[in-house]
Amino acid sequence: MPAKIISGIETAKAIRAEIAAEIASLRERFGLIPGLVTILVGQDPASESYVAAKNKTAHALGIHSEQVTLTADTREVELLRIVGEYNRNPAIHGILVQLPLPRHINEAKVLFAIDPAKDVDGFHPVNVGKMMLGEPCFLPCTPHGILELLQRSGVETSGAEVVVVGRSNIVGKPIANLMLQKRPGGNATVTICHTRTRDMNYHTRRADILIVAAGVAKMIKADQVKDGVVIIDVGVNRIGQAASGKAILAGDVDFDDVVGKAAAITPVPGGVGPMTITMLMKNTLQAAKQAAGIA
Repeated sequence: MPAKIISGIETAKAIRAEIAAEIASLRERFGLIPGLVTILVGQDPASESYVAAKNKTAHALGIHSEQVTLTADTREVELLRIVGEYNRNPAIHGILVQLPLPRHINEAKVLFAIDPAKDVDGFHPVNVGKMMLGEPCFLPCTPHGILELLQRSGVETSGAEVVVVGRSNIVGKPIANLMLQKRPGGNATVTICHTRTRDMNYHTRRADILIVAAGVAKMIKADQVKDGVVIIDVGVNRIGQAASGKAILAGDVDFDDVVGKAAAITPVPGGVGPMTITMLMKNTLQAAKQAAGIA
């Protein structure tokens, strides 16, 4: 039986419809309009494209969106001043500083300066700590999107052997933590593999659910997974350019090689990617409701 394609595009579309409906209701009942600011430092093309997509999505859902674009030589103190202004701005409920930042700026210092109540990326230590404890908080957007993909696709996680390839603070560590918690979409037995794992294939072949976020194109092949595995491919790697000039993308999983063994798999593009921005919008909505005292 061919693998089920877990479409991030379709899942994100459904969640965005839910978000838009709730925002419309909040506006009508309470006059509340969620507000999001994105702060971009420098002219990294990937960051510019990503910020533009965030702003476009926000406007489409009824979120008030602002963008601050700064030159690459902006001083750290100036960036911190701008973050502080938005911390105090009641019309803005979510603050997102686009990473990476120029080398002369301390990323941790900037992220920690964001009010945890407006940290819709879920990177502030307060929110990370709450997530680790299983307390209500803003979940980091990509891991949150993975949970939604699994749940809305009907994938059973309770008791499952989950293997995560990659240990980043953005994806690997948080998704591992979330999937072992006592919560819907959790209760799994989780293994994390990384560059110092002695026999990664031993672990990946045991996985009922394999989540790959290593940043290496097509690293997972068919002989590294078992029949019936569910694969969530977080990687987005540029491997070439089409005649039209459009980038050719591949995930961390060799889709064509693995798809015949998998029960379900996310494509690249069109898998996890659309979910990340969607969960950012969901967090912004949550932040606005919390600021207004709406349950």
